[in-house]
Amino acid sequence: MTAKLTLGPVLFNWKPETLRDFYFRIADEAPVDTVHVGEVVCSKRTPFFDPYIPAVVERLHAAGKEVVLSSLALIMSEREMAAARDLASAAEVLVEANDISVAAITAGRPFVAGALLNVYNEGTLATLEAMGAIRVCLPAELSGDAIAALAAAAKSEIEIQAFGRLPLAISARCYAARARQLSKDACQYVCADDPDGMEVETLDEIPFLAVNGTQTMSSHYMDLLPDLVSLQARGVSRFRLWPQNVDMVAVSALFRAVLDGRMAVAEAEDRLAGLCPGVQFANGYVHGRAGHLFIEDDE
Repeated sequence: MTAKLTLGPVLFNWKPETLRDFYFRIADEAPVDTVHVGEVVCSKRTPFFDPYIPAVVERLHAAGKEVVLSSLALIMSEREMAAARDLASAAEVLVEANDISVAAITAGRPFVAGALLNVYNEGTLATLEAMGAIRVCLPAELSGDAIAALAAAAKSEIEIQAFGRLPLAISARCYAARARQLSKDACQYVCADDPDGMEVETLDEIPFLAVNGTQTMSSHYMDLLPDLVSLQARGVSRFRLWPQNVDMVAVSALFRAVLDGRMAVAEAEDRLAGLCPGVQFANGYVHGRAGHLFIEDDE
């Protein structure tokens, strides 16, 4: 059975109309099976896009795509907890828990365990499945052997992150605001100035990380095009594409073509590089190597 493609939630602070149009185009043109919608990084962004969510969900459903509503990754106030409860009560739509409190609220009903829950072993996997997780997105640091071991133990669908900047950590502090001498409470939503994340370099001016508001991300884009077929054979049933400020319809088409055997990996890689000029790709974790490395073939 051919693996499915998931479009993860947009992690960046895009303009509401831009985000709405992005999802409309995904609904109409992208060969993905599931689309995640919702604010994961900062609750201050939520009011701007919330009015568009019903129309987006309707458009995606009309296109035959499964919709998942994603939760915040860090819940720090009663207001955010109340919003999480409202999200968890959305009976007609599957919810992705990115904070363990959301998994607890949703326990007893089917939900998706997000990558930020950090499922590294069979015990954690079994606990989440007992709570109701029917799909688990694994953290990016796992090797192919570790992924295969979890897939063999899983009763749920196993999803891994296959494209885009990796969400590494979330903080109570807003790096984007501090970088501009602003406080988090008076941030002026400056994270919107970096629609693909703000690059962070070492003192030697080597790209190191990226900042997205309160979130730390990888500088490199994950690219598992060379590994899709082998990982599917090892039990992975879904591959997640993280939205970036590039043509995600074209990106998803490349991943779909490789999964379907309609395009050689080398050709897909050349086209992906053209869609993401200046981007450095990485897949080292899957090969048990340093995460920033890109390895074309299994060694």
